[in-house]
Amino acid sequence: MSAAAWLATAALPVTAAEREHVCRYCSGAEHAPAGAPKERQYAPDRQVDLLHITLDVTPDFQARTVAGTATLRFAPIAKPVKSLRLDGIHLNVREVKGTHAVRDYSVDDQCVTIVFEKEIPAGEEASIDVAYSAEPAQGLFFRTSAMGFPEGDDHCWTQGEPHEARHWFPSFDYPNERASSEIIFHVPREMTVVSNGRLIGEAEEPGGLKAVHWLQEKPHANYLICVVAGRLEKLEDQHGDTPLGFYTQPSKAKYAANAFAETAEIMDFFEKEIGVPFPWEKYDQATCADYHWGGMENTTLTTLTQRTIIADEVENVRSSRSLNAHEMAHQWFGDYVTCKDWSHLWLNEGFATYYALLYEGHKLGRDDLLYGLYLDARDEIFPEHKDHRPIVYREYQQPREQFDYRNYPKGSWVLHMLRSMLGEGLYRQAIRTYLERHALQDVETEDLREVFEETSGRTLDKFFDQWLYHGGVPELKVTSKWLAEERTAHVTIEQTQATSDDVLLFELETKLRFIVDGKPVDEPIKIDGRRHDFYVKLPAEPQIVRFDPDYTVLARVEFDLDDKQLEAQLGNQADVIGRLQACEGLAKRKTAASVKLLRQALNADPFWGVRAAAAAALRRIRTTDAIAALVESTDQPDARVRNRVVEEIGKCYADAAHAKLLEVVKREQNPAIVATALRGLGKYQGQASIAAARAALDDKSFNNDLVAAAFAAIGDLQARSLSDEVMKLIKSRET
Repeated sequence: MSAAAWLATAALPVTAAEREHVCRYCSGAEHAPAGAPKERQYAPDRQVDLLHITLDVTPDFQARTVAGTATLRFAPIAKPVKSLRLDGIHLNVREVKGTHAVRDYSVDDQCVTIVFEKEIPAGEEASIDVAYSAEPAQGLFFRTSAMGFPEGDDHCWTQGEPHEARHWFPSFDYPNERASSEIIFHVPREMTVVSNGRLIGEAEEPGGLKAVHWLQEKPHANYLICVVAGRLEKLEDQHGDTPLGFYTQPSKAKYAANAFAETAEIMDFFEKEIGVPFPWEKYDQATCADYHWGGMENTTLTTLTQRTIIADEVENVRSSRSLNAHEMAHQWFGDYVTCKDWSHLWLNEGFATYYALLYEGHKLGRDDLLYGLYLDARDEIFPEHKDHRPIVYREYQQPREQFDYRNYPKGSWVLHMLRSMLGEGLYRQAIRTYLERHALQDVETEDLREVFEETSGRTLDKFFDQWLYHGGVPELKVTSKWLAEERTAHVTIEQTQATSDDVLLFELETKLRFIVDGKPVDEPIKIDGRRHDFYVKLPAEPQIVRFDPDYTVLARVEFDLDDKQLEAQLGNQADVIGRLQACEGLAKRKTAASVKLLRQALNADPFWGVRAAAAAALRRIRTTDAIAALVESTDQPDARVRNRVVEEIGKCYADAAHAKLLEVVKREQNPAIVATALRGLGKYQGQASIAAARAALDDKSFNNDLVAAAFAAIGDLQARSLSDEVMKLIKSRET
């Protein structure tokens, strides 16, 4: 492995409770430049109905090129066609011929334009053969030992979304066009080829090659066409009549079963939850070296980052579950039905994000579902509260601008609110109808609204308007006062967000919950104005007052509680969101009493997420007692909590924290947690930290986690004394 390739691999950290970047989502997705013209984006007109695509091509692993023939069968839709424009970036076209005589063709950097001798009548089928070659800058990627990747792992893979397919074959490259497809890939005989649909066969050819033929019979969007070819090892399983496969490079095969393990169980859950059987004939997954994102939901073939393969020793600090579930959910939401254009991307990504959380709740319990929603709101959505772009948004310049928090976690929250508002039964009925009605078609947001209205009898225009066609989230200030003489709780709720043409005053339905002597009293409420005052008669003063106790509304809520209320809320084992919010409230107190309560939660709360939140709260307090509470609480049975405690210790700066980090590096068996401790040592100058980093350079753990952490620590320490050893290590990894 070359130094550059190895360093790229080693530079990927393992973080506490690492949350995968699925698909193309990144919380730091770029916005259009300030002052950029706001041209609205729409799906292009469909001149023809594309019926079938055949790609008969040969990749050159040394030159990193592809050459062959693309055959497109189509029929003009409404008018005769004299010329046809295909998307194709930097393609070298040698010849174009077809069933209808071709008079001429032209090629530029963006497209291939074909002119026919005569017009092709509307509705008449025709086909063209485009003989071409390409050296793709995007879309088709080669990873070989000559490039510095492990010997024996040579492979190539494709990525279509949003518009990369046009870099390696000519076609109509937009999601509002669907066609069946087939791929005939010519590769060295020792290689494996996996693609969409079913395997038709393999045939040996001269020159040590073989032709591998795959056919996808149901129509799908162009960006979902995929092929992975190379030296691959395979795991197999079955769910009902659906074969399941997992392909990975030999160097990663040892732990591949960890990433594949839950695939059948996830499919079983989705079939029951969605109410529509898995809509394709097989489901494969394939890892790709140096993959850009978490995964890509190509029809019947999900491509994945190699980082989804996790060693046993990491325990549950990292997991493939969420990524696996997210990408499989796309086989229904994104592949079976596909957003018509990128303004409706949430119909793909919001669904996949939410259904991954639903599986989390099914697998681990409802607290894990709610915790996922809580993290999405707190960490991904609320930090963007000044961004007033709506979910359904047409004023983007590039499709990649759409792959952000709005279409992933916020879209997921919209579905959660609908499910909470309508009830699980009606929600499931609507989703099943939506999929069956629009199967193998493109969809818009209004298609979903119409089905929900039809199923529930409710008018949902306002809900969709405020949550999908306008931006922002409600910002609520909640106060509570006990009126002893009236034996009444007085709760005031104010909407404080600035309203404009972009952000509305929200209409919300939820409830207040009062815990009186251990018994809940619920009061349904509706919020549709700037300020509301609610008066609720109670038998006695409540120990706990909760707004939206079932966590059904996405809102930034400011609700200050006193110490007594926070203590009661932290102790309510039936309310995981309340306990998480209590941790946040106690972190602001910075008192000895709050440290005592948080220490107790860190070591005794039944839910791991609350224990992690308590650790973060103690670090925010950062008094001597708070740091001591962290240092004395590393003996956690759940590795996620253990890792989080070490991470928070690493953010403190104290002798006790330094000593604990050194101890963790020496005694901890989980390499992910050791890596977390090593990164924390980077702020502590001195020979002890340098010695720990030096020792980690010799580690041979899977995925180079400790070496990557050592590099980070050495960089922070500016340990020039280790420069020679670092260079020696890099050179030793070259093969």
